[in-house]
Amino acid sequence: MIKNNEWWRGSVIYQIYPRSFLDSNGDGVGDLKGIINKLNYIASLGVDGIWISPFFTSPMKDFGYDVSNYRDVEPLFGNIEDFKDLITKAHELNLKVLIDQVMNHTSVEHPWFIESRSSKENPKSDWFVWADPKADGSPPNNWLSIFGGSAWKWEARRHQYYLHNFLESQADVNFHNPEVRQQILDETEFWLKLGADGLRLDVVNFYFHDQQLRDNPPLPKDAKRNVNAPSDNPYTYQRHLYDVSQPENIAFLRDIRNLLNKYNATSVGEIGDDHPLKTMTAYTNGNDKLHMAYTFDLLTEKADIPYIKDVVKNLNDNIGDGWPCWALSNHDSVRAVTRWGKGVEPHKIAPIYMAFLLSIKGSACIYQGEELGLPEADVPFEKIQDPYGIPFWPEYKGRDGCRTPIPWEADTTNAGFSVVEPWLPVPIEHLELSREQQEQSVTSTLNRYRQFIKWRKKQSALIDGEIEILESNDQSLLFLRHGDKQSILVAMNLSSKDTAIEFSKEGKLNPLEGHGFHGELEGNNSIKLAAYDAFYAVVE
Repeated sequence: MIKNNEWWRGSVIYQIYPRSFLDSNGDGVGDLKGIINKLNYIASLGVDGIWISPFFTSPMKDFGYDVSNYRDVEPLFGNIEDFKDLITKAHELNLKVLIDQVMNHTSVEHPWFIESRSSKENPKSDWFVWADPKADGSPPNNWLSIFGGSAWKWEARRHQYYLHNFLESQADVNFHNPEVRQQILDETEFWLKLGADGLRLDVVNFYFHDQQLRDNPPLPKDAKRNVNAPSDNPYTYQRHLYDVSQPENIAFLRDIRNLLNKYNATSVGEIGDDHPLKTMTAYTNGNDKLHMAYTFDLLTEKADIPYIKDVVKNLNDNIGDGWPCWALSNHDSVRAVTRWGKGVEPHKIAPIYMAFLLSIKGSACIYQGEELGLPEADVPFEKIQDPYGIPFWPEYKGRDGCRTPIPWEADTTNAGFSVVEPWLPVPIEHLELSREQQEQSVTSTLNRYRQFIKWRKKQSALIDGEIEILESNDQSLLFLRHGDKQSILVAMNLSSKDTAIEFSKEGKLNPLEGHGFHGELEGNNSIKLAAYDAFYAVVE
């Protein structure tokens, strides 16, 4: 049974990438007022809250994930008053607001780093991760940046290297310094006092590093590659034993939880790790660290049924009293209907992906445009903005393809996103999937999202029930969700061919309606599913 302060259990959170949501002031970039303008639309989906990607002051080298002032709004996005207005309007619509806290690193333009790099003796000299070169002048160890190359950058002012797990302009904060940890918590509390309902914590397992700076060993040839980076990235060639997921992180997560408890606020952490499900378990169990966490296990290219079953089952078997938050798309990954759909028309597959995401145990994040079934955009090289995509082109084209503007109205300039040329182009193929177009059809992807999310709210077993994976063929998923008040059988066909599934458990099946799918029960133990279809029934 969900307690009043545990709204996040089984919740559906809508992720907003503000640059690409709605431009309210005609500069080609989305902003906070644009979000406010569309909060009624978001509420109409039936979601419980929103997560807003970073909107803090930033030089925008990584589009907000390089913060230069934790306590102000980047002028591109508006100002503090806009944020307060957003909180007020969201709460009026019963929407919770989670903000994206980037604690692991700051911009090199942050005053903390500017002072830290100035000398080895200044008050903030130990606020970032500094290390002497080896005797030959090379970096202190073999750690690699996810964005390519060494994770170390030379700083002539100190005759030392600083650590950057991402861009050179994103310097890693030294969490081994207690003064830094407290300052980070203080920066976070600023937004909680303004009414934020929780935090999405960027790269939450990256905070601490091995103080001995030991080299990472190579990845064994038969080992699973880190799913946090594309396979052609050298980052995946190492076992990341010493640069991430250090044991000291657990205590700091407890400090974050204590702060959040003061404001009855929640948290969801992003985990990129060699063993992500193990780390998710460690970070969410015990009710004293993260409330929720998600990994990249369902954000991969791999989408066959055995793999999906293994991911869900392995987590469920090991997470204990922890709680997952699943995502199939976000601002860092190729959109799901392209990544998993492999050329199938989006309206055929988007609903079943959504139903899968919202039927397994956990909470869920829906990325803006996912409810429209938007495919990945093909952004030409000359239009690419993402600093991650440029050096790996063309094998990896970066993240711009999932970040193009939301198409609101097909027949309006730039699909209603902006009156001027947007920071990324609006793909022509997205126009027929615009919000306006889809409002006109009750069977559109948009309206099927609405229908399913609102139906799900009435099914307590799908909100917080336990999950039991059952045997099924390689086209389908079959599982039970056991709640205090009901048990629901879920059968899903994620393939392009019709299939039938036998249900051998004891109990009478009472089919549920109103969810928008058309699977059929024959007798009391055989379920017929068309391609990309689902079946739900109460087990009595």
